[in-house]
Amino acid sequence: MIAPYHDQGLIPVKLIAHGEATNVTLGLPYIRTSPDHGTAFSIAGKGEADSSGMSAALKCALDLVSRRG
Repeated sequence: MIAPYHDQGLIPVKLIAHGEATNVTLGLPYIRTSPDHGTAFSIAGKGEADSSGMSAALKCALDLVSRRG
């Protein structure tokens, strides 16, 4: 999905694929990816966080780096 604004794009993505999607910011001189979820301050330091979103964002960034020529 491509959206002109962050919030417009993430609302439907979170409903459909929460934790499995990656946000990619286009138009920057560097690669920027992030998990589709927020910061989860309410569970910080409790050992409850799921790192799969961050792993997906890192894998996406590595894939984009490998495609650069």
